Amino acid sequence: MCLCNKLRLFEQLSTSDGLLVLQVFGPITVVLAVLGICAAALDYKPLLLLFSALIFIEFVAMMVVASPLVQVQSQMDGAVDEVFLKATPLHTLNLLNGCPNLTGKNVGLLKRMQDKVTEIDADQKLVFLHCIVHQHVLCKSVLKINHVVDVVSKIVNFMWSRALNHRQFVALLEEHESEYRDIGYHTAVRWLSLGKVLKRVWDLKAEIQEFCEEKGKDIPELSDEDWVADVAFAVDVTALINELNTKLQGKGLFFHEMHSLVKAFMRKMQFLSSQLESNTLTHMQTLKEVAPSANRLSRYSSMLGALHGQFSRRFEDLRTIEDEMNMISSPFTCSVGNAASDVQLELIDLQSDALLAEQFKSVSLLDFYSSLKEETFPNMRRHAQKMLVLFGSTYICEQTFSMMKFTKSRYRSSLTDDHLSAVLRISTSDTQPDLDALVKAQQRLDLSH
Repeated sequence: MCLCNKLRLFEQLSTSDGLLVLQVFGPITVVLAVLGICAAALDYKPLLLLFSALIFIEFVAMMVVASPLVQVQSQMDGAVDEVFLKATPLHTLNLLNGCPNLTGKNVGLLKRMQDKVTEIDADQKLVFLHCIVHQHVLCKSVLKINHVVDVVSKIVNFMWSRALNHRQFVALLEEHESEYRDIGYHTAVRWLSLGKVLKRVWDLKAEIQEFCEEKGKDIPELSDEDWVADVAFAVDVTALINELNTKLQGKGLFFHEMHSLVKAFMRKMQFLSSQLESNTLTHMQTLKEVAPSANRLSRYSSMLGALHGQFSRRFEDLRTIEDEMNMISSPFTCSVGNAASDVQLELIDLQSDALLAEQFKSVSLLDFYSSLKEETFPNMRRHAQKMLVLFGSTYICEQTFSMMKFTKSRYRSSLTDDHLSAVLRISTSDTQPDLDALVKAQQRLDLSH
């Protein structure tokens, strides 16, 4: 029985009468427990015999109902092991979403996969990758700036809660000839929105405070120096996070390039943390405007240190392939001693070839490794293929979903699946059509008169 059939069987059992019976066993057990206590307290033999009979019936019912579930669970375990066994030779790295059920170190899916691979080859190690863009977004949760975000959201919602408020606020901005003409919402699912909203509120803080006073809206945080300093710190940090997020997005980014961007960001956090500790605000321009106290700077330094630690923890799995990434991205400057044993001699030949060194500077990384001769550098080509095909993020997948949502609208109700597939392929592919060949392939050209 295939894995899909077993999953369907388990789904059927999940909705069967058997599981419905299991759901009522809890209350029945409680009733029987109360009956047993009463029988023991009253020392009434018929009641004791009834209690014993009911307990036996419940036990038999549980065995009858639970037996198929146990069998299905064992079948599913065997099917999962079979799938892993077939997939192991082809997939040495996997892109997962970081759910606890998957990443558990003892009984999670990743642990089971690694155990299965170890049974086949004790020297083979799997490296599990999570989308780098998702990971970096999750890291900012350690900043603990909810007290800032909540008040800012309250302010923005007040501006937009009524059409009159919004029109009057826009009129106030025009009257003051402000750089901005409006203020936007913060949406949690839009990762860049928080930094943009915080920046906009900071730049318009004088106009916002004036408008709230005119409308009789009391927001005491706007006059709190510590809260204003927290906003300034949040503006600077979220701007750096948004900058990293933007760099990580886009087509044509190799995994080692994304990893380099993350490493650079981690070094920035470490550097800025040490600067704040020494009361230096050179690279924190917004925070520099409010001149916070030494205690606040020490607190901000600790928060940046915690952010650096969170990044280090979430990306620690990448350290196991860091040497291999460096070898592929910089083959002429990397250390031969740090390379895998099967490519060390080939790497020496590569680094000694002056023509290949010049070619490496003039062509793309993909074209360079494609040009290497199979008979001369077989292992280098294999390692390059392994590294260059890694997907560091789900950007392309999510871009395709967005394009599909835009294409498959209510105005195109007659769009078929084949047409949708063709449109998505054209919109997400970089392949340039050969128009001359397409024209020549036509037997007849219809020319307008």
